[in-house]
Amino acid sequence: MKSVDNSITSRFNEIYDSTNKNVLSYIAAKCGNMEDISDILQETYMELYRTMLSKGADFVENDEAFVINIAKNKIYRHYTALEKSKSDLSLSVIVNEDDKSIFDEELEDRTLEDQLCTNELVDEIERFVSKKPQDIRRIFFLRFSLDMSIAEIASLMEISESSVKNKLYRTIKEIRSFYERKGEVK
Repeated sequence: MKSVDNSITSRFNEIYDSTNKNVLSYIAAKCGNMEDISDILQETYMELYRTMLSKGADFVENDEAFVINIAKNKIYRHYTALEKSKSDLSLSVIVNEDDKSIFDEELEDRTLEDQLCTNELVDEIERFVSKKPQDIRRIFFLRFSLDMSIAEIASLMEISESSVKNKLYRTIKEIRSFYERKGEVK
């Protein structure tokens, strides 16, 4: 097996580290189905690595533009190869255990019972949001998983900031109303 040049691996890691969040945000905003995000992200970086192996470590000049262009092509190919189908999805597919550790850090001083109740609430909210249209699910993912601002989300999704705010705040209000009816939120 051919040995990989350390300069390629080093340069790839550098590009990955500097572009990962923006590329993930781009893919999340442009995907027709949120279940496809992780596959397309992985395919994007695999294509980058293959390109660097064939063209050299210094082939890529504008890191982010190059990787986003690969992502754009992967998204296009993915949705032209498959029918554009929309299926329901639980956000727990996207929110992995590392993401949930954000909540866990805030819960260190709470009892096990409090933690279990909070984790159950997070799961219920994820299920609630998973029943919403794709655009609302994307907005929630970009805002709460990737910690993007409303302006960044609007720009990425190519919609107005007021539209992002309306969808986000309307859904938060629905969640709050749902739990107030259940008597769980005051």
